[in-house]
Amino acid sequence: MTDVRLQAAGDFITEDVAHSRVMTKVFRRLIGFLFVAYFFSYLDRINIGFAALSMNKDLALTATMFGFANTLFYLTYMLFEVPSNLLLERFGARIWLARIMVTWGLASTATMFATGPYSLYFVRALVGLAEAGFVPGVILYLSYWFPAAQRARAMALLMMAMPATFMLGSPVSGLILQLHGAFGIAGWRWLFLLEGLPSIILGIVTYFYLTDRPSDARWLTAEERQVIQHALDSEGRTVPAARSGSMWQELLGARVLLLSLGYFCLVTSLNTYATWTPQIIREFLAGSHSFTTIGLLGAIPSLFTLMAMPLISFSSDRLQERLWHTVALFALTALGWLAVVTFADASWRLAGLVLVSIGAFSGMAIFWAFATPLLSVRNRAGSIGLISSAGILGSAVSPTVVGLLRDLSASFNTGIWYAIALLMIGVVTLLAAAGIARRAG
Repeated sequence: MTDVRLQAAGDFITEDVAHSRVMTKVFRRLIGFLFVAYFFSYLDRINIGFAALSMNKDLALTATMFGFANTLFYLTYMLFEVPSNLLLERFGARIWLARIMVTWGLASTATMFATGPYSLYFVRALVGLAEAGFVPGVILYLSYWFPAAQRARAMALLMMAMPATFMLGSPVSGLILQLHGAFGIAGWRWLFLLEGLPSIILGIVTYFYLTDRPSDARWLTAEERQVIQHALDSEGRTVPAARSGSMWQELLGARVLLLSLGYFCLVTSLNTYATWTPQIIREFLAGSHSFTTIGLLGAIPSLFTLMAMPLISFSSDRLQERLWHTVALFALTALGWLAVVTFADASWRLAGLVLVSIGAFSGMAIFWAFATPLLSVRNRAGSIGLISSAGILGSAVSPTVVGLLRDLSASFNTGIWYAIALLMIGVVTLLAAAGIARRAG
C-alpha cells in the first residue's frame, strides 16, 4: 500500500498524494448526491416564501401570521434536532437520512391542503418535525469521511446547494405560481405539490446509495479505506484531553455555548434572507412586477454566491485559516443588509442582497469548518446537534420578529436592523470561542 504520511498542523492534517487521490474519489461519490438532497431540503423549506406572494391573500394571512407559521416549522425542527443526530449515530446515515427525506417530502406536499392560518400552522409544524436533524445529520456524516483539512471544501460544495436552490428555485417557483387555476388548483398549491414529491423519491434512493462509514464502503479498496481511517484517527488524536469530558460537560461548556450563540446570529440573517427576499424585492419594486420577474431577480444574488463560495472555501483551505474568514463573512453580510436599508435605488438594494447572500451562505460553510475541530470527536454528534439547534432557534425567532416589525412599521427595514445587530454580536462570540480554544490548546 502507498505509504501514508500525515503531519499534525494545529487542528488540521496535511494530506499526502495517496490521501488526496482517495479523498477525490470520496468527493465524487458523496458530495454530488448530498448536494441534490440538500437542494430539495432547502427548496421545501423556502418555497413558502414564494407561495406567500399569493397564498397570504388566499388564506387571509398577515405578515405576523405568515412569520409565525415559519416559526412553528423551526421550533419543531429545533426540538428534535439533537435526538435526531443521536439516532443517526445509532442507526446509520443511510437509514436515518432516508427516513427524514421521505417524511419531510410527504409533509411538505401536504402544505397544499392548508385552508387557513391554523391548518397552515399545523402542517408547517409537521414539516419541521419530519425534517428535523437533516442538516446536522449531514454535517455529522461528513465528519465520518472528511478530515478537518478538507472539510471547508466539502462543506462549501455541499452548502452551495442553498444558493443554487435560490438561483434555480426562484424562477421555477415564479413559473409554477403562474399555473394558478390549472385543474381548479391555486398556483401556490401547485408549488407545494410539484416541489415536494421529488424529496420522497430521493429519500428512497438515499437508502440504497449512501454508505454509513468508510469501513463499510465496498466502492473503496481495503487500502483506500485504511487511508481515510488513518487520517480521521490522526485528527482525533489532536483533540486535547480537556475537550473529552462527558457529553453534558461539553454541551454546557463556554466553547459550545459561544459557538451556538454565534451560529444563532448568522442563521437569523440566513433565515431573514430565505423567508422574506421575494417580499422584500416586491416591496422595493413597489409591487408592480409579475411573479416571474420577482423570481428572476431573486436568482441574481444566488448566481454571484455560487461563483464566490468555491473561491472563499479554497482560500480558507489553502491558508488553513477559519476564524478570520468566518468573521469577514459575518461583516460582509451586515454590510449587505446595510445597503438594503439605506439605499433608495432598487439596483443598489439588489446589490445589497447579493452581499447578504454571499456572506451568509459562505459564512455558514466556513463556520462549520471553524467550529468542528473545536469539538471533541467523542461528543461531536451532540455538540453539532446543539449548535445547529441554536441556529434553528434563530430561524424560529426570526420570522415572527421580522413579520411583527413589518406589520408595525409597514417596512422590512426595522427587521433588517435586528439582523445587523445580531451579526455584530456574532463576531464577538466567534472571537471569544477562538480565544478559549487557544488557551485550552
